[in-house]
Amino acid sequence: MFLFVAVSAQEIGVDYQTNTFSIKVKVEDKNTGNSIKNAEVFVNEKQFYYHQIRGCYIVKARVGNELRVTHPDFETIYYTIQSNEEIKILVEGFSADKVSTIRKYSRSKSVSKELDFYHQYLDSAKFYKKKDIDKSLSFVEKSLKNNQIKQRNAASYKTLADVYLYWKQYDLAVNNYKLSNQIRESNTTKIALANAQFLLKDYTANKQTYLDLLEKNLSNYEKIIVLEGLGDIDFAVKKYNAAKDNYKQALAIAKENLVTPKITDLNSKLATVFASEGNITQANIQYKNSLDLAAKENVSRALKEEEKVADYYNKSNQFDDEIKLRKESLVKAAQNKTIKKEDVLEPKIITSQEINYKIGNAYILKEDYKKAIPFLEKSIKDADFKKDIIIEKDATRKLSEVYATVGAYDKALKSYQDYVKLVDESYLQKEQEIQQVKRFSKKISDNQNRISSLDKDKELAESKINLAYVDQKLSEESNQRQRLIIYSLVGGFLLMILLAYFMFRNIKQQKIANNLLALKSMRSQMNPHFIFNALNSVNSFIAVNDERNANRYLSEFSALMRSVLENSDEDFIPLTKEIELLTLYVKLEHNRFKDKFNYTISVDENINLEQFSIPPMLLQPYIENAIWHGLRYRKEMGNLDISITKKNDETVSVIIVDDGIGRKKSQELKTNNQLKQKSKGMSTIKNRIAILNDMYKDSISVKVADVLENGEGTKVELLLKKK
Repeated sequence: MFLFVAVSAQEIGVDYQTNTFSIKVKVEDKNTGNSIKNAEVFVNEKQFYYHQIRGCYIVKARVGNELRVTHPDFETIYYTIQSNEEIKILVEGFSADKVSTIRKYSRSKSVSKELDFYHQYLDSAKFYKKKDIDKSLSFVEKSLKNNQIKQRNAASYKTLADVYLYWKQYDLAVNNYKLSNQIRESNTTKIALANAQFLLKDYTANKQTYLDLLEKNLSNYEKIIVLEGLGDIDFAVKKYNAAKDNYKQALAIAKENLVTPKITDLNSKLATVFASEGNITQANIQYKNSLDLAAKENVSRALKEEEKVADYYNKSNQFDDEIKLRKESLVKAAQNKTIKKEDVLEPKIITSQEINYKIGNAYILKEDYKKAIPFLEKSIKDADFKKDIIIEKDATRKLSEVYATVGAYDKALKSYQDYVKLVDESYLQKEQEIQQVKRFSKKISDNQNRISSLDKDKELAESKINLAYVDQKLSEESNQRQRLIIYSLVGGFLLMILLAYFMFRNIKQQKIANNLLALKSMRSQMNPHFIFNALNSVNSFIAVNDERNANRYLSEFSALMRSVLENSDEDFIPLTKEIELLTLYVKLEHNRFKDKFNYTISVDENINLEQFSIPPMLLQPYIENAIWHGLRYRKEMGNLDISITKKNDETVSVIIVDDGIGRKKSQELKTNNQLKQKSKGMSTIKNRIAILNDMYKDSISVKVADVLENGEGTKVELLLKKK
């Protein structure tokens, strides 16, 4: 094939260094003169499609931009744009010759039909990629069926990998990109493979892929992508100097070739590196550059960059700058009309409810609570309208805290009750998501199995074609035919083993994902359970008109709640934090029941507490049971002892002892209604411990026993191993 550039008779008269212009690009079969309408035409990775009326591709570009034309039936073409002149690409050796060769040796009439519809199948697979994964995969399967052209197979497997990548099945995407690249080497496929490896967090293989690419003949845009990718890996492993070097090299190429989107991205990433290093001054300069550049692109890009910079201002305590920038984003979000319904898995879309929530949070951090209230209320209203339960839940919780802080306790209680309802809804939603993930994984597995078996069928079909050709040879070649059959069977057997391995790995990964979702759901149950019980103490003070103690108790309770909710998303927290939370909680309960018990909390000085971690809210339910179901019913003063001692270098022991009435007597005192209700707190604790021990190899054990032989008193001993 060769490239022919035809000079346009009409000049547009533009400044090529600053402005974009439209160019006609024609892709034709040299032998027939027919237009090739299903090629993929890119300028700086932005795709342009065939214009039916004009009979060509209309692209927008600048001088120095690189044009890339790809197609399953011919080699990828690169061309550096020199002017706004028409470009004509004449392709030699188009797929018609290869199709006729396959038909000649194939005995099946269906083969020719499948080959004729190959491009329609591939286009349909790309069309349904973001809408319906089942349809998309079925069209990929059809494009592979009875297809013996290797470069077409490579394109089909790349499309299959693109579909898996979009639906976040990164391991399957990596496997299919590798398969595509083995069939037909391509820089584009290898770059996509590197991106999938990064998302899979396989940084070692990811870096090697990029280093291999640097040895290839890359276009300018591909060099930018590769250097940026290396920078991303270095940043992920906290090699900040190396990350800056790679980002700066990529930025220099982007500036030289006027690749505007990448100039914006790289300025933003450099700012992120400086921020991570604590270089606030340089980070502010780089973020200012990225904001100015993003504003010149489009509203969606500007919103994403403003969100990133505003988050940075928040982390660096520049709250006034954060609030100002987010208010500007609110205006842009109202004007943004580029959101598509099918883009549910695309990078996060910035919404008005999220912006309002973060503005309210910034005011809270500034301790300007009255200004925070209207933004939180607007966030809740927008989130409710748009069915965004996560933002609605978080904003409601914040609003309850603000109302409590400013003394509006009735509103605080009402908001908190709304928050509890939202937590329950969130739990149900997560349960549904778990089921959806299971069904989705089953669909993915079934489709992949069909495609894998189709690949084996293709190998056998190729063997049959070879046998049909070899059958015309002399009889002495019969031994060679037998070897080919044996190799095909061995290949099929190996492929089945490989498929079984990948299925086993997918099942294992799915089990881990299900455990994590279950832990989050259980934590979401623990917080309301604990909060409802704690609020009873506030109600008791209010009931006896003890306003002073109620206010003091609510203030201390708010501090405890803030710490509890901050740790509610963590599987483990440092043991020191758990001790602080327990100290504050026991203090609150002692204020309520001063005439019922005294308490001591002792910690062995020989324990290095920083080396041990514990699931948040693990010990509190046991202490709560000791107070509410044991000590509370004593007629005289009782005692609660909490001790943390060193068992050995790898284990600490946490012992909670009370001299209350005991578990058996406490059970007898319960009402009939109470007996019917199982303790959700204790059952949830047992389930959490079971899941965590399954994931972290028996790191926690709990024993509960009576202190005295008559059943009085309760002793809880928890053994905690190093993580």
